[in-house]
Amino acid sequence: MTTLRICFVGDSITNGTADDACLGWPGRLCAAERARGHDVTIYNLGVRAETTAHIVPRWRQECAPRLPDHSPGALVFAFGVNDIAEEAGALRCPFVDSLANARRIVGEALAWKPVLWIGPAPVDESLQPLQPAPGVSYAFQNQRAADLSAAYGAAADELGVPFLDLFTPLAADRRYLESLKQADGVHPDAAGYAAIAEQVGRWADWRAWFDGG
Repeated sequence: MTTLRICFVGDSITNGTADDACLGWPGRLCAAERARGHDVTIYNLGVRAETTAHIVPRWRQECAPRLPDHSPGALVFAFGVNDIAEEAGALRCPFVDSLANARRIVGEALAWKPVLWIGPAPVDESLQPLQPAPGVSYAFQNQRAADLSAAYGAAADELGVPFLDLFTPLAADRRYLESLKQADGVHPDAAGYAAIAEQVGRWADWRAWFDGG
């Protein structure tokens, strides 16, 4: 049995926005590990609409009290889709800044605790732009998400941190694509979050935290 406290840090996809069960993929993922007999404590620190620029100043102060030194702890980062959203004709976080922010976040975390890094998921472009509130409009493009995922993966290799490309498998997953249509085109419904949880749950680097790989 593994005992582990895990902070999941990211955006609304990490949060589980649009999931009627309010579990998202982190909740489903950790429930599956508890069902296997592991003592997992989950902290979902996903915040809607946040870019990497928002996560840089908050992640450590939010994770520190949740991951005390006397107990095994780890971090999972999943962000980026909001960075490449277009608002008022400009990206919310330019590509070069997104990459620099991500390197800073993950690099600092890696010097502190075990870390896994998960890339952005695809969207349904036919349902763009997303208008989450009056006067707020975000337009997402899959090519930008794919490019950012590839850049994140390269950065992860350089930093020596495990990285999971979600974009490639989910872009070919009919269940996930249908789940986007059932929600708002950016966030999936429960079935989509279950698909993400399955991808992460069979990832060798995630399994190594629990199976001693």
